Amino acid sequence: MLIQQITIKKKVSMTGVGLHTGVQTTMTFKPAPENFGIRFRRVDLPDSPEIPALVDYVVDLRRGTTLGIGEVRVHTVEHVLAAIAGLQIDNILIELNNIEPPVGDGSAKPFVDLLLEAGLEEQEAPKDYLIIDQVIHYQDPQRGVEIVALPTDDFRVTVMIDYNNPALGSQHTGLFDLEKEFVSEFASARTFCFLHEVEQLHDAGLIRGGNLDNAIVIVDRELTKEELDKVAKKIGIDQAVILGATGVLGDKPLKYRNEPARHKLLDMIGDLALIGVPIKAQVLAARPGHAANIEFAKKVRKLYEQKKLVKKYQHEKKEGVVFDINAIQRILPHRHPFLLIDKIVEFQIDERVVAVKNVTMNEWFFEGHFPGKPIMPGVLIVEAMAQAGGVLLLNGVENPGDKLVYFMGINNVKFRKPVVPGDQLVFELHMVSRRSKVVQMRGQAFVDGALVAEGDLTAAIVDRESGK
Repeated sequence: MLIQQITIKKKVSMTGVGLHTGVQTTMTFKPAPENFGIRFRRVDLPDSPEIPALVDYVVDLRRGTTLGIGEVRVHTVEHVLAAIAGLQIDNILIELNNIEPPVGDGSAKPFVDLLLEAGLEEQEAPKDYLIIDQVIHYQDPQRGVEIVALPTDDFRVTVMIDYNNPALGSQHTGLFDLEKEFVSEFASARTFCFLHEVEQLHDAGLIRGGNLDNAIVIVDRELTKEELDKVAKKIGIDQAVILGATGVLGDKPLKYRNEPARHKLLDMIGDLALIGVPIKAQVLAARPGHAANIEFAKKVRKLYEQKKLVKKYQHEKKEGVVFDINAIQRILPHRHPFLLIDKIVEFQIDERVVAVKNVTMNEWFFEGHFPGKPIMPGVLIVEAMAQAGGVLLLNGVENPGDKLVYFMGINNVKFRKPVVPGDQLVFELHMVSRRSKVVQMRGQAFVDGALVAEGDLTAAIVDRESGK
């Protein structure tokens, strides 16, 4: 796989009709600087607003992937993103003068050809690969969808589709070398739908730009000549339409026997580009679609954000430790004698944190609480729990060093057992809800697996200078 970041050498443009909206759009690919990422820019709108190609900005998944910020939208981005990701381009600006990119022939090939015409250029900065080092699993039992990412040292994708439909049957395909196989084996696979879906899609305001030159329509039921003419008129096809022997409306030949499966893999590459970085993983997908792809991409992006946060604060890798005491001091403002956690051993961004406090006889509070009968004050157990919660608030806080966490409420606190010198306190904090700058967490403290304290914490994130 490539090591350096990639952009294109010059700007290139194409004009065409959008698949779902039917609008005429000119799309221009432009070179971008290092660490710019992939961004869409709507040059037809005031101030030319931009939308980063990230899963955070997905706003609609009806038969395609739509990005949006506020009222600004870019529809059906997956084929354009597949071309960019398939060519391993990291930094590029995509300018559009309308709401949807041209559909071309329904594949990623027109965009691949245009980008290759522009030429690829290596940049000095290294690629920021996300190396998958744990199994990531997404499942939707109702739809029979399952997507798994497994650790490996390169990028591979295997896709199986099965629509329980005799017109298509089961198909599978696999990509094992992006550089060698994407352009020749997958970029030209076209989008498809079933005949019974055509009228439904049209009635839903979709496929306004669809025709038999940019989509495969798979015949999945018998049609009379009158019914066939009605469907053709519905989707705006003027020429005579025949069923033929290929199983495809208009008797269009498939480019590959398993072209639908290849196109599903193409869609997945485009949707996974929304993770924001290329990944090293083996992805196995059964019956994927845009909704499942995006949910899976969200899980992978969360892992990326978590790794990025850990790398920012934990400068030395230690077995069994996510954040050591030095990292904790970079995260929290507390200092001796009021820094009450020693290390973080588990951290799931926006979900859960596990912190450890080793309680020794040297603790300052044992001198007076109580002489001859040292017991850790319950209020300090809750404070330590709250400090662990402060670490859990890392994500979504810009410049955490400039922020403080003020606790607004501590409810349902219960102390089950005393904590004494020699104990090791393990704190588990779970995120309950997060609304803007107000967060609710559930905390528990354990010693040797036994619950010693618990409570519900509500906190506000405020600016360090103003306290607001």
